[in-house]
Amino acid sequence: MRAIQYLKSVPRYLTARLLGPRFPAIYTSGMGVLRYGEIEPPPLPGPGWARVRPILSGICGSDLASLTAKGSPYFSPITSAPFVFGHEVVGEVIEVDSGVDRVSPGDRVVLQPTLSCRIRQAEPYCEGCPSLEGRHVYRCDAPARGILSAGIQTGFCQDTGGAWSEGFVAHDCQLHKLPADLSDEAAVLAEPLSCALHAVLKAPLDDSKVVLVIGCGSIGALTIASIRAIGCRCRVIALAKHPHQRELARNLGADLVLNPSGGGFYSEMEKILDARSFQPELGGPVFMGGADVCFDCVASQRTLDDSVRFTNGGGSLMLVGMPAVAELDWTGIWFKELKVEGCYTCSDDEFARSLGLIHENEAKLRPLLTHKFALQDFRQALQCALRTGRSESIKTAFHP
Repeated sequence: MRAIQYLKSVPRYLTARLLGPRFPAIYTSGMGVLRYGEIEPPPLPGPGWARVRPILSGICGSDLASLTAKGSPYFSPITSAPFVFGHEVVGEVIEVDSGVDRVSPGDRVVLQPTLSCRIRQAEPYCEGCPSLEGRHVYRCDAPARGILSAGIQTGFCQDTGGAWSEGFVAHDCQLHKLPADLSDEAAVLAEPLSCALHAVLKAPLDDSKVVLVIGCGSIGALTIASIRAIGCRCRVIALAKHPHQRELARNLGADLVLNPSGGGFYSEMEKILDARSFQPELGGPVFMGGADVCFDCVASQRTLDDSVRFTNGGGSLMLVGMPAVAELDWTGIWFKELKVEGCYTCSDDEFARSLGLIHENEAKLRPLLTHKFALQDFRQALQCALRTGRSESIKTAFHP
């Protein structure tokens, strides 16, 4: 079958990391970490597993961080290469092994991609595992135990395959059947929406709060959508780099949307947040006052710096985007006594709830899928996802 793989190779990694920013075509040229071609389909690992044919598979920021070699090496020892990318997926079940009772061949499903102790048959279950009865968080510590090769999720594990292909395997408990009247284009947002919803439900929100959302790609847009979908009427200020992102943020319920690249941006934010700014000898301004809750949906060097700057004393900073290696001045976190929370994936309950929210808000959410490409057009697809300003993309997906 055809698939797009990640190849673990120091020379390829360094080529992508050092030359890719100047010559972006390198990322998809065969000189980098990416390979497109024929591979053997992964076998079913045993009872309780199913084979799925992807219908739509999204391109995630974590995928782009891997192929551009911009991500942190943190995950390197808990993935297994070569792996097939793709964890945001709508698919059709085409084969099941014994012990599968949630789905049947022909069912249209979405994937909850995390690979927990139960899925890995790794006993005893770890203390943070959602496999334990009554767990409502996801902090599984078993990314390299059990019957599977290392991998935190489907799409980063050699044995499961991934959705940037013509087929992958998944455990019964990872698959959720879709209602017949929900479109593929909306359903493919289930996994990223569940991550945004997880962050929103963790945050101390109420109608009186001033909330800042930094970044309005798919995760930032879905964070705004989640805030409004749970019924919170707080004031939402969004920072969006591109015009099409700003329009989407307004449509999803942001009260005010700003361009962080414009001149006089910090002066404008000082007024909007009713804060005071002070200019040190070096670096950007120091803010006193700011947003009660800040969702950093990018987690780049600049946005992490701005997140600390714009969050009010005693406020909450939610890291929704996947951070890379960045230098951060922790003084503001210490001085303002900020609460910084990582927001990784979601609980089983939150994933199920995200499906319900997509069903209820399909008309608003479906337009987030802006571009679709065949697998063989992976070069165009990945450049589209990497250059969101030029392509005006929000979510790009393959239709294998």
